[in-house]
Amino acid sequence: MEAAITKDDSVITAYRAHGWTYIRGVSVLGVLAELTGKSSGCAIGKGGSMHMYCKNFYGGNGIVGAQVPLGAGIAFAIKYRGEPNVCITLYGDGAANQGQVFEAFNMAKLWNLPCIFVCENNGYGMGTSADRASACIDYYTRGDYVPGMRVDGMDVLAVREATKFAKDYVLTNGPILLETATYRYHGHSMSDPGTSYRTREEIQQKREKFDPISTFKQKIVTANLVTADEIKKIEAEVRKEVDEAAERAKTDPEIPLKELYNQIYYQPPKDYHVRGCDITIQAPSS
Repeated sequence: MEAAITKDDSVITAYRAHGWTYIRGVSVLGVLAELTGKSSGCAIGKGGSMHMYCKNFYGGNGIVGAQVPLGAGIAFAIKYRGEPNVCITLYGDGAANQGQVFEAFNMAKLWNLPCIFVCENNGYGMGTSADRASACIDYYTRGDYVPGMRVDGMDVLAVREATKFAKDYVLTNGPILLETATYRYHGHSMSDPGTSYRTREEIQQKREKFDPISTFKQKIVTANLVTADEIKKIEAEVRKEVDEAAERAKTDPEIPLKELYNQIYYQPPKDYHVRGCDITIQAPSS
């Protein structure tokens, strides 16, 4: 998707924001150090796993489905300012039944906002399969008056081309809904082994036959765009960069406690103070 938009376009997603944070411009260290709460994190350790941001990337949101109306709002701002850009607003199949999602569809179409709504359908909302949670699992049709299309979310090139089409469409016609059919190999969270509601064989089959990285690698090698040795070199460089960033993410310092009181308000008055949990604490805030 990033290959089909520009840095002037906006993106907002749910709580699995790490890949988007990197691809939008934050370094590997900025992502990993945010996970460990260190000062070198992209939000100086204050945001953690769910709240990572950079220019025109609005996070990481912890409330299920809440990013969808926010994405409509970002698209409204883009249109209000007369900018030739779009907002990609992503949510999962588990959030697709949220009432606020349909409210956002309505407002986006009412005002023909340049918003690409993307339902990342990995088949399971936490541990519940889509067909046990949704009366209609054709998520691309659920925009009603917002047109939709379904794309293979495990095919890198298909996703890029679908995003290109969607961007061109929304700039002229208003919102569109993309359903990307994808898959989650691991559990929903650390407390979910991911095998109590599906078989290990299912997971293994998806990984072996449909993994987007493996299939894309096979395509470009077969097309003689790159050699296997060149890919191995890239993979080694990636591992080295990640290993070094991971080590720093463990050892870099945390921010001092006084920093917790800063960045609460935008441009607070000079010598502004905020109260702590204890009413006797009046801490300076900038």
